[in-house]
Order: sequence, then C-alpha cells, then structure tokens
Amino acid sequence: MSNGCQSFLDIFFQTKSGRGSLSRLSLAKPVTDTASEKLDLGHVLAVEPVTEMKVRDCLVSAPGKAILHGEHAVVHGKVALAVSLNRRTYLHLKATSDGTVCINLPNIDTFLCWNLSELKQLLPFFCGQREVGQRLDFDLLKRLRDFMGLTNGHLDTSNMATLTFLYIYMSLFGSGELPSLKVSVWSELPTGAGLGSSAAYSVCLAAALLCASGAIPAPLKEWDHTARWHQEDLELINSWAFQGEMIIHGNPSGVDNTVGTWGGMLRFLAGKIIPLSRVPLLRILLTNTKVPRSTKVLVARVEDRINKFPPIMIPVLDTVDAVSSTCEKVLTEMTREPITGEHYNTLEELIDINQHLLNVMGVGHPALDRVCRVTLAKGLHSKLTGAGGGGCGITLLRPETDSAIIQSTMQDLKDCGFDCWETSIGGPGVQQHSPFSIKEDILEILNRYGVPRVTEQEDGLTF
Repeated sequence: MSNGCQSFLDIFFQTKSGRGSLSRLSLAKPVTDTASEKLDLGHVLAVEPVTEMKVRDCLVSAPGKAILHGEHAVVHGKVALAVSLNRRTYLHLKATSDGTVCINLPNIDTFLCWNLSELKQLLPFFCGQREVGQRLDFDLLKRLRDFMGLTNGHLDTSNMATLTFLYIYMSLFGSGELPSLKVSVWSELPTGAGLGSSAAYSVCLAAALLCASGAIPAPLKEWDHTARWHQEDLELINSWAFQGEMIIHGNPSGVDNTVGTWGGMLRFLAGKIIPLSRVPLLRILLTNTKVPRSTKVLVARVEDRINKFPPIMIPVLDTVDAVSSTCEKVLTEMTREPITGEHYNTLEELIDINQHLLNVMGVGHPALDRVCRVTLAKGLHSKLTGAGGGGCGITLLRPETDSAIIQSTMQDLKDCGFDCWETSIGGPGVQQHSPFSIKEDILEILNRYGVPRVTEQEDGLTF
C-alpha cells in the first residue's frame, strides 16, 4: 500500500491505461421531476437484477471557508484564523430503484451513472473499508481510476469530484449490499477561488453517505427544519471528508474540511487545528475578483522575500501573528459581553493592518487594491482572503451599516467586473435539512437538473 503522504497524482502516472465503464451524461435542457419519474432508466440501461439495499433520502449542506487572518504567515509557524462562510454547498441523496448509482453536479456540467452490476465487480477490493476512516487507500484509488477509464495523470474537476464520490460510496457500502441512489450537489461557492468548495463537497458526501449507510444516525426529527450531528459523528464525518480532500488535493492541511464540518472559527498553528467553541456571527461582503492565481507561486514569492530580507520580513510575520491573536481575543470577548462599537472599530483596524502586511509580503494585486478603495469610500474595511494575488476579498459590515450603503457598494464592485455577495462568517457547519429550510431555487436545481437523454453506442452507454 502506498504511503499516505504520496501525491495522488503520482498514482495516476503509475497506472496503466484500461477500458473504462464510466458513462458520461450530456446535459440536455433541465426537465421536471415528473419527466424524470416517467423515464424508466433501469429499462433503458437494461440493468441486470442486483440485490440492493434501500437507503433513506437525505438533504445536507456544508459551509465554505474564509481565512480571516494569518494567510501565508501560517506557513511559517504563525497563527491563522479560519472561519465558516455562509455560502453553502447542498447535497440531496435520493434512493432509487433502477439499479444505478448516479452523481449529478450541475455546477460543473456533470451527470454520471453506473450500473450496480458493474460496481459489484469492485466489492472484493472494498470489503471491510467501512471501518477505515483515517487513511486513504491508494491501491483502491488506482482500481477506481482503472474502473473509470482515466488513463492520463491529470484529472479535471469533474474526474476528481466523481472519484471522491465513488471512493466514499464504495468504502462505506462495500462490505454489504450496494444501494441504488442518486446524489445531486449544488454549490453557492465558486470553484478554485480558495473558499473551500472542494471541502464543502467532501463534507456533504461524507455526511450523507455515512447517514445512508447507517454508520451515523440521521439527526433530523420530524418537527425540525435543520439539525446537527453529535461530536463523535462529526469526527467521523470529518475523517472521511479529509480523505476526500486528499483525493482532490494530495496533501491538504485539513483546515477546510474541519471548518466545513464544525463551522464557526478555528485556530490553526503548526499543524494543530483547534475549533473555537463560540464566535459571533459577522456580516460581510464577499468579493471574487475573478483574477486567477497560483497558491504555489504566491507561497514561493513570500518565501523568497523572507530569505532576501529576513530582518524585515520576520517582524512582519510576527506582527501578522499578533493580529490573529488579537482578533481571536476580541471575538471571544464579543461572545461574553455586550457587543459594542469599539469591538467593530478594533476588528476594522486589524483588517486594515493585515491587508497592508499582506501587500508587504508581495501577495497583493491591483484588483484587491481596488476592492479596498471602493469599499473604503463607503466607510467599509476590506482585506484579501486566502492566497492573494487576485482571488477573493472580504469586507466587514457593522450591524448599523445601512442597507442602501451595502447595495450601493455591491453595485460599485460589480461595476468593476467583480462578483459580490452579502453573506456572513462564523455560522454552523454541516447540517441536515428538511426541504422547508432550503431556498426554493436550490431545491429546484437539486430535484430536476441533469435528467439524461439516453442513446446506445456499441462501446457502452452515452447520455
């Protein structure tokens, strides 16, 4: 078995090409549930009769993540504060009876199905995996990659997401009967923006599939709109979500999936992740400059600057560390005493200080400077979040900030060509929902998107 630190991409390069059994669905115009019910997928696919278990439907969501303070300094042993971002990823797991397993990802135009009879061929390799929630099995990943017919080293977003789903599904159900089901996922998070979209996806997959397999109970009661799992169940969700992050990223820190699981805020220092028990809910504007950037390049840039100017840059890192610790202290105070304007004054000053320090590190960008100027003109304070060099920025909103000011600021940012949303940080982590707690437009997407148009080809099935 390969070492867990081994890059997953290395495994891809080592595998031999093989014929896949993956059926890609070409997305046609979305159709209603009624049309979906009328489509006898099992008949069209000529699925072999397979003994299958029945699972309960499950609707879950998990938040994204933003770095409040400590970007880049955390790489050099300093404190970082990560917070949940209430732009969420939603997942609907629905039991079916057509002898297929389907994954529906409308954000990335992907709808894929497999026959249970095909997946059963993998059962001997996954037997007993359900109890393994701490480490990734690279041998099993290689078998899944061969099964999917992925023959080159580089996998796109769709391949990674699909592989993650199949790995967790087969690991949790591989010791018994395979259930026929459809998983639909819709995210409010942009991909590749450093907002934890892949972790939110992995957390949702882990929670829904663990619940469907019976490994953890469904916390939602008949009278609830939302419900959360107990501590030990969250720990299991987090361990499987971390495996998903390893599939997607190779060697993740674990911060993103931990935020997605527990929500709120966590403190990250020297590889140790400490969730903070209580934090206030803060309103923010989230702005995506849509400027692409490479985290690897930006981390190297900071490293080079530290090596070139150690007497200058080491104090900068120490100051960022102090900013993070001071912010943590203020946020803790806000949960223990009445929140005052002085609390927000301090948070705004810390945001300004950190943004200037990040520019000193060399990870700013003209687009991010523009976000800061536009918002400051309205009396609001902003900083980059994540790697910098583009990407996203956050703007703190005080409780008394007038809605007209907020709307005007958002429009100004959109006029710059940016995407902008009003949201909050510090909210709940993964939770189960009743349909009544989900916005109607999201429910509509989860329920109807990706109904297949079916044709047959000599070499398998194409949708």
